[in-house]
Amino acid sequence: MQFYKKRDFGTFISDSFAFFRFYGKNYFKNYILLNGLLLILMVVVFIFGYRELFSQLFGSNLSGNSSYMENYFEDNIGMFAVIGILTFLLFVILMIVNYLFPVFYLKRLSQGEKKIGTDDILSDFRKNAGKIGILCLGMIFIVTPVAIILVGFSYALVFIIIGLPILLFVFPTVFNVVNFLMYDLFNSKRGFFESLSYSIRSQFSYAHGRKKSPYWKYWGATLIISIILYVITTIFTIIPMMIFYVSLFTSNPDGNFEQNPFSGTMGIMFFVVYGISMLVSFFLSNLLYVNSGLMYYDSRTDLHQQVELAEIDTIGINE
Repeated sequence: MQFYKKRDFGTFISDSFAFFRFYGKNYFKNYILLNGLLLILMVVVFIFGYRELFSQLFGSNLSGNSSYMENYFEDNIGMFAVIGILTFLLFVILMIVNYLFPVFYLKRLSQGEKKIGTDDILSDFRKNAGKIGILCLGMIFIVTPVAIILVGFSYALVFIIIGLPILLFVFPTVFNVVNFLMYDLFNSKRGFFESLSYSIRSQFSYAHGRKKSPYWKYWGATLIISIILYVITTIFTIIPMMIFYVSLFTSNPDGNFEQNPFSGTMGIMFFVVYGISMLVSFFLSNLLYVNSGLMYYDSRTDLHQQVELAEIDTIGINE
């Protein structure tokens, strides 16, 4: 698959799926080896931590004790602090690996490598430790606050109807800017602010040669794939919810909920299925990240001709 080339709206979507047809086996093998333990720990914390929280919350409602939850938090403040810190650290590490794995993987493929191993990706993480630290600081203190303001403002406007179409434009655009920032930071010699500037400018215009704005094809491809993934993950979320409520009302037809539904087998299954849906969403999100990578390579028109000439030279040598 050629990475540095011009693509249109439909090609972004088809090539994103084609990528996993060509490289999916090796890609997810490395993804699981690097990310598997973190994902499992995250799901375990979610299942047992949140099951305990919901069990106590529902139990307090059954007993009618309004101060039950307050007393429970005070008595178990240490446990909640540990779970909170553990969840935060796992989430940060998971996000770093989850976001940057496709960046390093596609970079190696675009450079002509055929067989990529876990050691190669780990080597990329080690070599770029300084840049990763700068990226984290920039994301926390610069990008995330601005993104929250933009998306939050759009959500607020939903109440006056006009916010919904605005949100449909803002969210994919912000998502693309963030992903372009990560791809450019590790695929160019630019620093954080230069890459951030490039990631914003490249959404609306090509840096070299082309006058037509790529915004609509970038926005459209991200929106369509997001909708596809949303439908799939929603199915995983709705099914356990329906099973849970059906079993809840079937076992209590008179509406008298005397037993905590989160404490039994059904409660465990409820959170296990939700944990599985989390895993599915993490795996499926790779489709979006790969799509962003293809869009980034489309934007690097300064390298398109160089790659094409290199391929022609290679053909000449092979012949």
